[in-house]
Amino acid sequence: MSILRPLLLLVAACLSATALAQSWPTKPVRIVVAYPPGGGIDVMARQLAEKLTATWGHPVVVENKPGANTISATDSVAKSEPDGHTVLMTTDATFSINPHLYAKLPFDTQRDFIPVTMLVLLHQLLVAHPSLPANTLDELIKLAKAKPDAINYASYGSGSQPHLAGEMLKNKAGINLVHIPYKGISLAVPAVMSGEVQLTFAGIATSTPQLKAGRIKALAIGGPKRSPLFPQVPTFTELGFPEVETHAWFGLFLPAGSPREAVTRIYQDTKKIVEDPEFRQKQLIDKGYEPVGSSPEELAAYIKRDSESRARAVKISGAKAE
Repeated sequence: MSILRPLLLLVAACLSATALAQSWPTKPVRIVVAYPPGGGIDVMARQLAEKLTATWGHPVVVENKPGANTISATDSVAKSEPDGHTVLMTTDATFSINPHLYAKLPFDTQRDFIPVTMLVLLHQLLVAHPSLPANTLDELIKLAKAKPDAINYASYGSGSQPHLAGEMLKNKAGINLVHIPYKGISLAVPAVMSGEVQLTFAGIATSTPQLKAGRIKALAIGGPKRSPLFPQVPTFTELGFPEVETHAWFGLFLPAGSPREAVTRIYQDTKKIVEDPEFRQKQLIDKGYEPVGSSPEELAAYIKRDSESRARAVKISGAKAE
């Protein structure tokens, strides 16, 4: 009997732990995407929703809530019921850039959210119109020094990733490039293709078809290593400009107070999707994404470092938003 009792207690503990793990979700889960339908982050959200629906046995629905540089979606999730059934899917703009760009936000990114996982990293390319008489970053810098104010670059607004990268490049290279802000992320690359502007910073997924068609050319890429899709394009780091941050990332967050089992389940189950060999290759790597699948603790630590880096970039750029 003395041996049987501990075994029974162990079985009971295991059953209790299993029941706890299965206590969430209890209803449909909503992924609030801070961007419009059709973009890369929206497509990824819908792919995740389909797979998580099958895993959890409850519907997982995607709700697009664009507007105010991700603030609309973020605020709505911050004020939602913290039961683990409302998830924010957004980019680095929300947590690394906006706190330094806006004098006041309707939420506190550190206090009001629980980081769950970073899904992917995206390293942006510095791309140019084919007519620009510069095929390398060094040639661009020499051209900009020889012709001050003659070269311009597009962004999708003050404080956007291309704007911060462009201003950091200007600062570190000692050159001047004229900033031309557009009203949306989808307008910058077409502006370079048409010759309205000469340069922009754009993600691989957006740039690849145009690069292959010869409508634009790539001079450099962000990140610590070259992209396997464009191994001939050197990184800013190897060219001597590690401070030029051109990355973005997609991540999942829950409102503060959400149950720990929800955090754990979302992290573990999305990590399995990101690490699935077929999904990883076809839906991520082949499209220019760097798969991550970080833990909540790893994402929190990354945001701290990323936020400090972006704070310096915002200060150098002089960008402000109301």
